[in-house]
Amino acid sequence: MIGEEKFMEQLIRKAQILVDALPYIRKFSGKTVVIKYGGNAMINDELKSYVMEDITLLKYIGLNPIIVHGGGPDISKALNDRGIKSKFVNGLRITDKDTMSVAQQVLIGKTNKEIVSLLNTKGGRAVGISGIDGSFIECKKQYTQVDGEDFDLGYVGDVVYVKRCLMDLLCNDQWIPVIAPIGTDEEGNTYNINADSVASAVAAAVQAEKLILLTDVEGVKDKNGNVVYEATEAEINSMINDGTISGGMIPKVKGCMDAIESGVTGVHIIDGRIPHCLLLEIFTKTGIGTLIKSDKY
Repeated sequence: MIGEEKFMEQLIRKAQILVDALPYIRKFSGKTVVIKYGGNAMINDELKSYVMEDITLLKYIGLNPIIVHGGGPDISKALNDRGIKSKFVNGLRITDKDTMSVAQQVLIGKTNKEIVSLLNTKGGRAVGISGIDGSFIECKKQYTQVDGEDFDLGYVGDVVYVKRCLMDLLCNDQWIPVIAPIGTDEEGNTYNINADSVASAVAAAVQAEKLILLTDVEGVKDKNGNVVYEATEAEINSMINDGTISGGMIPKVKGCMDAIESGVTGVHIIDGRIPHCLLLEIFTKTGIGTLIKSDKY
């Protein structure tokens, strides 16, 4: 009898969780969410499964998820297997023709298709594309500064333009787009693009309700090391200026603010190492990471 009561209590708690999520499901139904998939959630098989389940569920309950993925570790491994040494400047990979060929093969032919396959096994209808398809992502050559001068990184690109029509076509036809961060310039040259930048540009192009970055950190932290659950652009700029935000988090939050300036309602930086992190962030009151929102929000 006691066992039956505990079992019933568990069922009631599960039902209550669904009821608690109802206001958020109603609020975000029909809205587009761009998810930058990377970090440990892309490496750990168990976490991969959780993320794919979350994304598939989002689609089934009425949201339109769009996935942009990275693939740096896969590229590095493939280059090492071919005896090609990776060179970096200011944290950016120098990409010559051989490196670009490998990056394109890995990102489009391996990483992208693995994600598509995983989503499909969870019941999703995923389709893999890159910026090459239909010239979906137009880009230009990216340079970095070394000793005050422009340094040519090779086939590394900056996003110039994203064609929204392809995303609208796929999302409205029940597909889940999975985007590899490869783009082309006006002459048809292909470039590897930072996945965070692609996710931000895609989110801006489709006027997404949310841009969510899966990372290996808990979120933006204050001076005492506590996670900041919500912050405006002004507050983020203040934290950068006083040194609270530093290192690799600076370009990430600046990219978030670029997306907000382009019309994205809110950008979330969340810990992809937490099981079902997407559901916890979207369908709970405080979430589990940092929401950066417009000063006008």
